[in-house]
This record gives sequence, C-alpha cells and structure tokens, in this order.
Amino acid sequence: MPAAATIALVARYLDAANRGDTAAMLACVADDVVHDANQGVRRVGRIAFADFCGHVARCYAERLENVVIMATPDGARAGAEFNVVGTYLETDPGLPPATGQAYRLPGAILFAVHDGRISRVTSYFNLTDWLTQIIGDDAG
Repeated sequence: MPAAATIALVARYLDAANRGDTAAMLACVADDVVHDANQGVRRVGRIAFADFCGHVARCYAERLENVVIMATPDGARAGAEFNVVGTYLETDPGLPPATGQAYRLPGAILFAVHDGRISRVTSYFNLTDWLTQIIGDDAG
C-alpha cells in the first residue's frame, strides 16, 4: 500500500474519531486489530476495540486538532501527531473524579497497516500532564 493510501486511511480513521463515529473507525481497522492504549492494557480484535471506543465516548469528549500524519514509503507504518482538546465527562475507573474538567495536551498515535486496514493502533499522551490539568498540581 503506498504511503499516500496509508495517509488517507489514517486520515479517515482520525476524522471518524473526531466525529465520534465508531462504525467508521471500525471500518478502517482489521478484524484482529491490536490496540495498545497509553498506560493501559492491550486489546486484540475489533470487538474489544469497539468496547474501548464506547468507553471513551462515555468518559471523554475529545477532538484532535493540528493533526499531522506521516507514513513510511511502503505504507506499512504511519504516525499521527496532534493536540487533544477534551472534556472529562464521566469518572473513568482508577482515575480522579470527573466534573467536566477541560484539558488540552499533545498526543500521538502509531499505526501499522496490513492489507489496506489498520492492524495496530498505539496511542501516546502524557498522563502526568493530563492529571495535572484534571486535579491540579498535586498530580505530579
């Protein structure tokens, strides 16, 4: 898959994420997609990934801004860098209570692509930065 096609695939995926369109996100990923969330557990498969997307939609309202997508020449790997602008809506287990706190932080996602679908999604953001914005200076 050429780099341009991979970039277009990742752009469709991220656009769907910004719209909160889980079905469109799932259309971009492989049945056996591997998802490694920042500071979280590995999920394997479309069903586990869909469950995660539902959880995120309940707990967070997020938009990715200033997105830059890069891909290897063969299109097998890609990366996206962006700013996450969000609101913490519902308490996520193991995290501080949600009271509608706003946050903004840099983030990135690495992708692997196989047979025209995203086969791996690995997300990164600075959890300490997020916690500081959610609960204040006591987070770090």
